[in-house]
Amino acid sequence: MRCPFCGNEETQVKDSRPTEDKSAIRRRRLCTGCGARFTTFERVQLRALTIKKRNGRRVPFDRDKLERSILIALRKRPVAPERIDRLVNGMVRQLESMGDSEIEAETVGKLVMEGLESIDQVAYVRFASVYKNFREAKDFEEFLDSMSGDIENETKDKADDEAKDD
Repeated sequence: MRCPFCGNEETQVKDSRPTEDKSAIRRRRLCTGCGARFTTFERVQLRALTIKKRNGRRVPFDRDKLERSILIALRKRPVAPERIDRLVNGMVRQLESMGDSEIEAETVGKLVMEGLESIDQVAYVRFASVYKNFREAKDFEEFLDSMSGDIENETKDKADDEAKDD
């Protein structure tokens, strides 16, 4: 493993243990060249995924980019880091188990939207504003109105279900 500080390729593993959710191995390393310590993570990759962008370009799937996008949407929100890790790991597993090695960028975007909607409404709106390319305040209004309509419909459906049970 190459040292991120000096570029030396000689490093030693000083500690190795699974992450809390057991989805990766965390390794503490020591560079024999400069003495710096750093951490690496080793994860299982079921298949190499390629993302097909809207413009037709194909790029390798980058788990870190997915995680960064989610972290940006969740910035300063009260969501535990473990919950974010579980969300990202679950999305990666879903993408890998789709059976196709080439995935539309839109599919990834929809997955992120669903995941964020389930854990934090503010992050959901933040991500949607970029993903759906909001240009003005009216775009936010319309999106929030559609969210309110969804919530009202869910509440009405629950009330109808409860009335049927009585």
